[in-house]
Amino acid sequence: MKDHASRAVELFFEGYNCAQSVLGAFAEDPEVGLGMDFRTAVRAASGLGGGLSRQRELCGAINGMCIASGMLFGYDEAGDTEGKKRLYADIQRLCAEFRGINGSIVCRDLLGARKGQDTAPAPDARTAEYYRTRPCAKMIHDAAQVLDKELTRRAGDTSC
Repeated sequence: MKDHASRAVELFFEGYNCAQSVLGAFAEDPEVGLGMDFRTAVRAASGLGGGLSRQRELCGAINGMCIASGMLFGYDEAGDTEGKKRLYADIQRLCAEFRGINGSIVCRDLLGARKGQDTAPAPDARTAEYYRTRPCAKMIHDAAQVLDKELTRRAGDTSC
């Protein structure tokens, strides 16, 4: 299986936000079968970086992981309560795994920020200092790796 975690980190260093980096790494791989091209993926995730447009809420890497999970394992019938239940359980499990690694799924917690701190809509300049002081590359790597592990698990489990 392709190493989506490394590719997601590369996308981040190219300038994509956390959500775009994770979702884009999976969208680029035709073997995953996400059902969307790279451009559509990064546009769809463009408002989800910085913990939902720099509000420092749910980590953008988690947002990207959740969109990819929905595209891969989601339901598409309004009344599919079993499909919804299955997907929600899957997402909760993936988030719990990420939380177990990083202690939280909330952007401000992962950044060590206070509520309302660093939430101006203008993105920070992507400088060497930015990359050195932010844990975002690790969060992106971990979210993509959690989803890669899920794909591997499902490939070996024919009951999914």
